[in-house]
Amino acid sequence: MSILYYIHDPMCSWCWGFRPVWQQLQERLPSAVTIHYILGGLAEDSNKLMPEKLQARIRQTWQSIQHEIPGTQFNYDFWANNLPRRSTYPSCRAVIAARKQDRSIEKKMIEKIQQAYYLQARNPSDNDVLVAIAKTLDLDIQKFSQDINSDETKIALANEIKFSRQLGAQGFPSLILQHHEQNFFIHLNYNNASVMLDEICDLTSG
Repeated sequence: MSILYYIHDPMCSWCWGFRPVWQQLQERLPSAVTIHYILGGLAEDSNKLMPEKLQARIRQTWQSIQHEIPGTQFNYDFWANNLPRRSTYPSCRAVIAARKQDRSIEKKMIEKIQQAYYLQARNPSDNDVLVAIAKTLDLDIQKFSQDINSDETKIALANEIKFSRQLGAQGFPSLILQHHEQNFFIHLNYNNASVMLDEICDLTSG
């Protein structure tokens, strides 16, 4: 059995751009490859307004992604409609809180956070936005609201971030294949799942 680790952050713009090809890759992976989602934690909790230069740099990143991955959509109204903070840990904890109730909802929560951020110009750094997202899923909202900022969830996120670093992930998204107790970095292709699939199949065939 081989494990393909997907190291990500729900508010990582490159993860959003990668999403369509990542879905294609998952659908085509050999049955002997198990997928594990690992939260890498892009930015710690912060109540500080994101500096203008950083806002501009992220907007430029969005534009670069749209150029490199045709069809990727971003709602630039986000920057006018919100007080953006460099804080993605809340959305990471929301994923853990959803997973705690039902692991099958984990990917749906990630998708909903991405859609809220990139298409609906809402701010997933805010707990009320994350709770509103949870209400659209089959979750116990009272439990979710308690779990999202609990010490247990914070420890779980810290452990996941630590594990992502032990794997050697240095950016998001990252794909790391564990096969025969060895780790292999899979070269990302944001427009062609077949290239990554071929690499994974070559590594697991031995």
